[in-house]
Amino acid sequence: MEPEEARSLVRSTALAGWQIQGRWDPLLVVRAEGSRFWDAQGREYLDLSAQQVAANLGYGNRSVTDALVAQAQSLPYVSPSFATSIRAELSRALGSVVPKGLNHYFFSSSGTEANEAALKMARGGTGRRRIVARSRSYHGSTAAALSVSGDLRRRVVEPTQSVAGTVFAPDCYCYRCPFGLEYPSCGVACAEYVDELIERSGDVAAMIVEPVVGTNGVLVPVPEYLPRIRAITRAHHVWLIADEVMTGWGRVGEWFAVDRYGVVPDLLTTAKGLTGAYAPLGLTAASDTVVAAWRDRYLPIGHTYEGHPLTLAPAVAAIEEYRQRDLLAKSRRDGEYLLRRLREIQARHRSVGDVRGLGLFAAVELVRDRATKQPFNTEEDRVAGRPLVVEAVARAMMAEGVYCMAWVSHLVVAPPLIISREELDRGLEVLDRALAVADAESAERPG
Repeated sequence: MEPEEARSLVRSTALAGWQIQGRWDPLLVVRAEGSRFWDAQGREYLDLSAQQVAANLGYGNRSVTDALVAQAQSLPYVSPSFATSIRAELSRALGSVVPKGLNHYFFSSSGTEANEAALKMARGGTGRRRIVARSRSYHGSTAAALSVSGDLRRRVVEPTQSVAGTVFAPDCYCYRCPFGLEYPSCGVACAEYVDELIERSGDVAAMIVEPVVGTNGVLVPVPEYLPRIRAITRAHHVWLIADEVMTGWGRVGEWFAVDRYGVVPDLLTTAKGLTGAYAPLGLTAASDTVVAAWRDRYLPIGHTYEGHPLTLAPAVAAIEEYRQRDLLAKSRRDGEYLLRRLREIQARHRSVGDVRGLGLFAAVELVRDRATKQPFNTEEDRVAGRPLVVEAVARAMMAEGVYCMAWVSHLVVAPPLIISREELDRGLEVLDRALAVADAESAERPG
């Protein structure tokens, strides 16, 4: 099939997620290697966002692909009711990297399914219904996971396709503090608010958090925030679910973001970098406390592809690759460099309101006016399909061969962890030039 025929056929037949269908016009990608991918015309693109913050190991990793091929040749599939050697191998590997005490694993096909399982475990295990979530969160696209998501993707389907029982708390978002306070004199009010919220709401089974909010802005909490949330949830006998779908697997410089804050949740969910995105695998890791609540009861979760051998094998290989390449330490080093460079870029562009990040996970937030922090666009603009300034910046970057994920009013800079310093510099130079597009729309004027 000719490339244009293939692209046109995909465009006319596929239903594209989170898109206005009539406007979707995808690029045809045919090859990828390292931190780069190529279109059908042979044009090269540097991946500055690991696609959807997923391709942590980059592309073409032989150890991971060899593991997948070997598994396909020996045991491509078996019902999840059977034990397999590869399941045992992955369980052993996970035991050495997940937070201590999370000794039980449910394998699904995505981060969404991992969160669905965690929510079901929490509600059934505690006998309570409500979930505390946060207002800028995203936890997945299926009913329960979307119902605990705070962003626009939940609001466009409510109330007909959501599950009742969520109460929303504010995020730890210092640039736009919902209380109008400043750290550290604020006393971390965003965490303390959760104490009263749980008390007043009643019937709370769990609180679900992205330790660092992902798609909705890479919101890095202050050091006291997560430990205080853990203390509050424990005091109320509320389970804590850490959604590490984006933040796991070296992305923030540790195996998991909770490790950076010394916090152990009751349930941890992850996906994406678990296999380096070489296969669709989700994980729900549970504590002994969680499992004890179900020991003599029927656990109503499971599906045909649960523990699928072809998804488990690349995960075992990926964990070894993270170790052999020392990618956690590299993420910390490169993350410090990335944040320093982004702050230098911020100083040159009046349209950049804030930059923030942890490890190789950063955001560049664009504003129309730095004094008022007015954003260029809103979530309503995104849903309505109105032109977004941040997407114009991303298009300018693509024109120079650099892909960067854009969402409402910020760019997510989260390249594969294997990216070289030279590649990172090139991507940032292109970003620096492309921000002129936003500067031209800014309300501020030089001088």
